[in-house]
Amino acid sequence: MPIKELERLAAVHRFLNLEINREKELENIVRLAAEICRTPMALITFLDDKTQFIKFKVGIDREQTEKKDAFCSYTIDGFEVMVVEDAMKDARFNENPLVIGDPKIRFYAGAPLTTHDGQNLGSLCVIGQKPRKLTANQKQMLEILSSQVIQILEFEMSIQVLKEQFIKARNSEIKLRSFFDSSASCHLLMGKEFEILAYNKTLEEFIFDLFGVLVEEGMDIRKYVHQAHLGNFIESYEKALCGETIISERQLSYPNKIVYWYMVYEPAYTSDGAIIGVSLNATDITERIKQEQLVMSQNESLKKIAFIQSHELRRPVSTIMGLMTLIKGENYYTEEREELMMLEKAVEELDDRIRTIVDYTFSTHNDPVTLPAGPII
Repeated sequence: MPIKELERLAAVHRFLNLEINREKELENIVRLAAEICRTPMALITFLDDKTQFIKFKVGIDREQTEKKDAFCSYTIDGFEVMVVEDAMKDARFNENPLVIGDPKIRFYAGAPLTTHDGQNLGSLCVIGQKPRKLTANQKQMLEILSSQVIQILEFEMSIQVLKEQFIKARNSEIKLRSFFDSSASCHLLMGKEFEILAYNKTLEEFIFDLFGVLVEEGMDIRKYVHQAHLGNFIESYEKALCGETIISERQLSYPNKIVYWYMVYEPAYTSDGAIIGVSLNATDITERIKQEQLVMSQNESLKKIAFIQSHELRRPVSTIMGLMTLIKGENYYTEEREELMMLEKAVEELDDRIRTIVDYTFSTHNDPVTLPAGPII
């Protein structure tokens, strides 16, 4: 099948699946076409590769016919009104089941329904059961009415596409907002004058708890920045507005708590690369800092234990070892003195154990445990 026909069929099925809200207008056009052309039947048809679908009609009950029997299958091959004055005298139709049988078509005139990109979907046609002709004025009116049909259909298609795009955009916005609001960090988008452009639920709740104020777009965020941090905030904001990314950590005291913030200021860009403001992500890392401090405290405790082990415990051990050396020097130490040999072995073993503990403690915990510099989001 030629690519052009495939494109036409794709267009036909888009319009066949179209949810039409202006059905009344299309029905009135069909009736008007029948009145102008003085025929008992008029219809709007769509043709795919096998079937002619009759969507709007007057004077006929059929919903569809086979494409091979449809007069409109010839109409869509051109872009002008096709007229068959007497079907019985036309070799294309004189054996057509719609001519020799019901509805006994003798006269046919059809104007193609042509989209703005040149696809013929079907036709607006009028049908009679007696041979006849159309005047030039009737042909012109049939063309005008067919143009009006396609305008209505393409308008409906545009509305449907807009609805689908709106729903898709809305769903994407809902998903993004859900992700945005589910974050435990405070997210804030500011304009070039410190005005609030967007914010998430965490920031909204934090400001309300602290100031009793509901955040709104357009508010000056500087009114709600901790006074001890305001200077640093403005400096970081101005650098980000010039294209830098600024990262800082700051401990701030509030009436009911102390918060250690990890803050990232980043320039906010448009799709063409222009800076429109500053994005601020502030994460409460107080628990992380407490954990760091706990680990450091534990390290210090281990160091103290190691010090005690290395000095307090080894001192008596060293004394005993010194006495053992003295005994050896005075010739009191003989093979028969098994007790002295056992004592020396036990003291050496104890000394080795203490050294092992001390070495392990200092090699493992000599430096405080360092956690990552920023939050993991």
